[in-house]
Amino acid sequence: MENDNHMYLVTGAAGYLGLTVTKQLIAQGAKVRAFILPNDPARRYLPAEVEVYEGDLTNKESMLPFFTLPESTQGYVLHIASIVSSNPEWSKRVFDVNVGGTKNIIELCLATSAIRKMVYCSSTGAIPDQPRSIAIAETDHFDPSLVPGCYSQSKAMATQAVLDTCRQKGLHACVVHPSGIMGPGDYAHGELTQTLVRIVKGELRIGLDCDFNLCDVRDLADGIIKAATHGRDGECYILANEPVTFKQFSDMAIGAVGGKRIRVFLSIPVVMTGVKIMERMAKIWGKKPILTTFYLVNVARNNRFDYSKAQTELGYRTRPYVDTITDHVRWMKEEGLLS
Repeated sequence: MENDNHMYLVTGAAGYLGLTVTKQLIAQGAKVRAFILPNDPARRYLPAEVEVYEGDLTNKESMLPFFTLPESTQGYVLHIASIVSSNPEWSKRVFDVNVGGTKNIIELCLATSAIRKMVYCSSTGAIPDQPRSIAIAETDHFDPSLVPGCYSQSKAMATQAVLDTCRQKGLHACVVHPSGIMGPGDYAHGELTQTLVRIVKGELRIGLDCDFNLCDVRDLADGIIKAATHGRDGECYILANEPVTFKQFSDMAIGAVGGKRIRVFLSIPVVMTGVKIMERMAKIWGKKPILTTFYLVNVARNNRFDYSKAQTELGYRTRPYVDTITDHVRWMKEEGLLS
């Protein structure tokens, strides 16, 4: 980094995406502060050079030390922390953290003269769906009633709060909308990593006839960092990729290590019937279903996104899927997930 008086304040710095952002910043020679929950076990993955602050996004006072910068230091806030939920039902905790926590960050940015820019990490899920013939582009207004599920609704509300503050109070901020995340470094072993493990181990013999939009976590991290210096105030930037079918995805995963490819792919309408029955039985038994109707609705949505704005203005780039999947599988092997 060319300026020694710049410091990056990263929330959610111990998470999948936040940790990758933090590591890239340190590799570039930047000064970094990390904001994490107290006693977060993922703290051990943070680089030694990072200043670590503990607190809670819903408690603004707990963030004051994090926002107290040394004299003559200018800060860039990368607000990545959020609660990701695959449960469509309303959750007070999700809204408290994703909406209330973001509003606390906004207020602290406005109150701290040393903060030069805020980048809010939203989600493509906050953008209303479009017919599959249309590539979904950025919008300048977000309505939670137009998107399904608690998580997407909370991100829509938080995104609108950022944009409103830019327009009404002069907040220096922009928004990025990542699509799905993959690549090495998923220490929480999320759903995508678990699916990859099952594919590579040959435990998944039937797949869905659907597609996804997935980005390498390292490319997303680079896009977020570039948004801090190149993103325009009050603007949104989609950080996405080209869609990939589940068959292509699984074939590339098997190609990385060898093994039996999935031969049968069922359509979503066919699977939906069985999943509805599974959900009813799971509710009776008090267990979590393997698949849910909400998950199927999400994968059935339009996964084509127009991310040319981020390419043009931020210099955002995506690497080939096969490189990301190969690196992800290699990382899983190193972590002992395939033994």
